[in-house]
Amino acid sequence: MTTLDLEAQTTQNRSTLQRPVPGERLKLPLAPALEQRRLQCYVLLMAMDGLMIAASVLGVSSLLHTHVGSAIRQLSLLLPFYWIAALAFDAYSMQVLTSVRFSRRRALVSLVASFTTLIFLAFFAKASDQISRAELGGNFLACTMMLFMARTWVQPLITRRCGPTAQNVLILDDGGMPVRIPHAWHINARDHRLVPNCSDPHMLDRLAMFMTNMDRVLVSCPPERRMEWAMVLKGASISGEIIDQTVVSMGVLGARRINDTGSLVVSAGPLGIRGRAAKRLMDLAIAGGAVVFLAPLLLTVALLIYLEDRGPVFFMQQRQGRNNRLFWIFKFRSMRVAQLDTAGARSASKDDDRITRIGRFIRRTSIDELPQLLNVIRGDMSLVGPRPHALGSLAGSKRFWEVDPRYNQRHSLKPGLTGLAQVRGFRGATDTEAQLSGRLQADLEYLDGWTIWRDVQIMFATFTVLVHDRAF
Repeated sequence: MTTLDLEAQTTQNRSTLQRPVPGERLKLPLAPALEQRRLQCYVLLMAMDGLMIAASVLGVSSLLHTHVGSAIRQLSLLLPFYWIAALAFDAYSMQVLTSVRFSRRRALVSLVASFTTLIFLAFFAKASDQISRAELGGNFLACTMMLFMARTWVQPLITRRCGPTAQNVLILDDGGMPVRIPHAWHINARDHRLVPNCSDPHMLDRLAMFMTNMDRVLVSCPPERRMEWAMVLKGASISGEIIDQTVVSMGVLGARRINDTGSLVVSAGPLGIRGRAAKRLMDLAIAGGAVVFLAPLLLTVALLIYLEDRGPVFFMQQRQGRNNRLFWIFKFRSMRVAQLDTAGARSASKDDDRITRIGRFIRRTSIDELPQLLNVIRGDMSLVGPRPHALGSLAGSKRFWEVDPRYNQRHSLKPGLTGLAQVRGFRGATDTEAQLSGRLQADLEYLDGWTIWRDVQIMFATFTVLVHDRAF
């Protein structure tokens, strides 16, 4: 847990947390992550709905003394129909977690849809004469009452678990118009020395600590600083917004209204929870299996590196990852210990005198990158994504972010062991600005059209470029 001196009192009290006072220590992250809690509440609602429907159908069957087999057959169709309808009609959505009235209404709509589907199915299967109208009507009424009561009872539990808004909202005041939103964190950027400087990786890391676990971040700043904040938010893998009061009067598409305040939506995380879960499961399954399978090779290479000059086996370097956070990347050491470049200011060249004999081989065959499987297992990286660059890397004579202001958008996803740019041949040193531009364009294309099948295609394509003439 990171802490900073609280130099100025925040201006709004959150109902779920005590209001900090001057002189206290401000703990970062500001709020606990709510995404997993929301998912747990959705699962709870699904299970509770199923239990209430099952209890209603079986209870009506018992009261009417109908055959229990008929009730079970109805239940085996009704439950899947209800859950499908509930997912389609937002019966498990953010608004359900914050409004009991909306929750009951969505449950009722889903119940009507599922019973309607059941009746039509029975009609077309010519089995309607086997369904008692009294039993069907009783089931509907009982299910409605039980769902209404259950969703009312569970709402206080959901509120305690996820808070009154079920999301964490951060408002950064950087000298713009004053904005007050209930239950949001209000932070004065100047009091905490927060500056939208995309050229400073450590400042980006500091900003990312404030944004950690936030579902939405709103920035209120003067017009001349909006572009700088927009670039920071675009690389933060978060729903980011710039406050602009003119949005309300102009009715701009792609904007949001918060009470009487308008904001422009400038970024959103490229993957939803299901996409991130699928990507993470694939990363763990493949990376974990690869470490076990490649263990003899990894141990042999490590031994050869040590025997050549008795130096450390691994080379560790800070890189920028998802949400602009810094992390340590692992590689097999391929250069002499005394000439290691931890900042990455000098790119390796074809006749680089810093590279060892075993280092030249493992770089040419990409074996030096294999320890990054550990980064994948740790969660710093993914198997596929934009490659993380050294902080001091240059394209020609410029830093990467100086060549193209869109560069930091690459950080909205976890960096990858391989990526679309690499399989297209954009590898090795960036001697010119044009080489960076081609690499960046491929990375942005990957962010825009992610699918799990595309990740699989990129991984297979990577095997064709493991050995390449740009690996110095």
